[in-house]
Amino acid sequence: MQRRTSILVSVVGAIALSTLGISAPAAADPDHQHGGDEGHLSGSGAWGNIDLLDVVDLTDTPDLIADVTVSPDGDTAYLANWGEPDCAGPETGGMNSPDAGAYIVDISDIETDPESAELIGFIPSHQDTRPGEGMQVVEITTASFSGDILVMNNEACGKNGKGGVTLYDVSDPSDPKKLSANFGDRSPGDRDTHQIHSAFAWDAGDRAYVVLVDNEEFPDVDILDITNPRRPVLVAEYDLNDFDVAQPELGLDESFLHDVVVKQIDGASIMLLSYWDGGYVLLDVTDPANADFLGDTEFADVDPELLESLGVSLTPEGNAHQAEFTLDDAFFIGTDEDFAPHRTDALEITSGAFQGEYPSVIVPGGQPPAYLDDLTLSGPVVYGGYGCPTSAPVPSPEDVPGYLDLLQPGDEQILVLQRGPTGDPSAPEGACFPGEKAHEAALVGWDAVLFVQRHVTPDDAFCGSGAFVDPIVAVCTTHDAFHKLFNEPPFDPAQWTYPEDIAIGQIGERIQVGSVFDGWGYVHLFDRMSLEELDTYAIDEAHDPDYAFGFGDLSVHEVATDPQDASLAYLSYYSGGLRSIQIMCGGAPYDPANPPADTGDCQLVEVGGYLDEAGNDFWGVQAFIGEDGRTYILGSDRDSGLWIFTVTE
Repeated sequence: MQRRTSILVSVVGAIALSTLGISAPAAADPDHQHGGDEGHLSGSGAWGNIDLLDVVDLTDTPDLIADVTVSPDGDTAYLANWGEPDCAGPETGGMNSPDAGAYIVDISDIETDPESAELIGFIPSHQDTRPGEGMQVVEITTASFSGDILVMNNEACGKNGKGGVTLYDVSDPSDPKKLSANFGDRSPGDRDTHQIHSAFAWDAGDRAYVVLVDNEEFPDVDILDITNPRRPVLVAEYDLNDFDVAQPELGLDESFLHDVVVKQIDGASIMLLSYWDGGYVLLDVTDPANADFLGDTEFADVDPELLESLGVSLTPEGNAHQAEFTLDDAFFIGTDEDFAPHRTDALEITSGAFQGEYPSVIVPGGQPPAYLDDLTLSGPVVYGGYGCPTSAPVPSPEDVPGYLDLLQPGDEQILVLQRGPTGDPSAPEGACFPGEKAHEAALVGWDAVLFVQRHVTPDDAFCGSGAFVDPIVAVCTTHDAFHKLFNEPPFDPAQWTYPEDIAIGQIGERIQVGSVFDGWGYVHLFDRMSLEELDTYAIDEAHDPDYAFGFGDLSVHEVATDPQDASLAYLSYYSGGLRSIQIMCGGAPYDPANPPADTGDCQLVEVGGYLDEAGNDFWGVQAFIGEDGRTYILGSDRDSGLWIFTVTE
């Protein structure tokens, strides 16, 4: 089997890119690659209203750095070290290579000495536990506590992992003190709290709260009272699917909480939730135990970015990832994260008694069928169990009698792995990331993995994401399709129980899954009051098929709005670098003092950015006001550390 290589753009394309400070793309270089083995998009530094001040190198391990946050006084930055797939840092030892946790960086003198930022400490997470997108520092003042609190989410990446939220007193960043650890929701009879993907805390006057993204159940909006941060108390749980926020008619049925912020607006605590395929949702949580649903956004029937850039009519992918209100609260900006610039066609079972089409999606972090020379995944499948490092070993293609004889020209060797294990008495080991499963398959020679949903209702094509270290095709389908691939009766959640009556190494039917180019993730501008979508923005390369492979991840990740200019915002765009965008209304920058009569002509325009010649891979972005009155921007590069920028006049 051969894989596609990168395609170089024409000289005309290179000239167009140079006007934005971006050089013509370089083919993947195995000796200098950014964020894995997919190469990088190469730039030429800063342009527009962005200047680079300093870089604080914290690691030389790819993908080690996650979120970034800044203290309320702007003196200290905190960066999540989310560890390697097994949670372990590099083996070189020392402060720069611990296990997962949080780096502490002093940036107090950057106004007068731009190169003065330095690493001053590290806060380790619990063993086999890592933070990621839940990093925040918030000042709270209650009867029980007054000072700065660092909020850290907890996701397990090993057998000793813990969930919940952990709070540190970082009023003195040189001497952080743990206030509480691993608090959150838990299932009945379970000693451990649920893993959480993100968290956000806010001071509500006499009381303080933190909202958690519950990874393990619906309701997945968990709110804790942290008025006494040493004794958090769960006060409310919500499932926003109760408000019909999803749009299943567009195929958008993966509706769950991913990220959240809370802001005081007109005397009320307004929560802005990024609910993936459910869009962006507003709740009034002035009384967190009795939240009021204010409304949610709707994805357009036809993806507006693809229609404008390629003239292609496709349904949108959803993926509402993270959002922030603008300074004056007239708008909010949302980022749709999408690591897969191709979507799959339906999965076709092409042999056996259950031939036909079944749902399929790409597993985020894995490769689409378009990664293959013929853009199509095809071949007979073999069952491999769960495929976790501690699960029963997966067989190699050569170990399956008669399998290689079934392969036809152009076929791939395809292993089927279940999501989980969860609730299967025959597999008591803990669940693991799909990337870990794919790695086990790659080690023994499989070309592709077909992941299948576990026993859940509804039985949709969702198999998790993350921890991929191999460039391997990874597609997900339903549990019902899994049964039919191995000629088992159709899946009925009311009748079927574990274990499956399918043996590891059993050969199934043939499948075929094609590809459709649909670009990388992009940005939305919404009117806060009407919840109307006003415009979208993406970097040019995100909707150019020539950049689908070999240039890193060209999806937007997070947004930070400017703390003193209601028209500006900043984007961490993974391998697309840092981008500065401005809300333009009627051809002029949005001005709260002279708002437009109709926001319908407001749009997002790029006005600056930064992309290093060696490439970047920005995960997080934060903006704050320095003591000199200027806006400063922090970016966390997954492969290096902290990058510090300022906004020019």
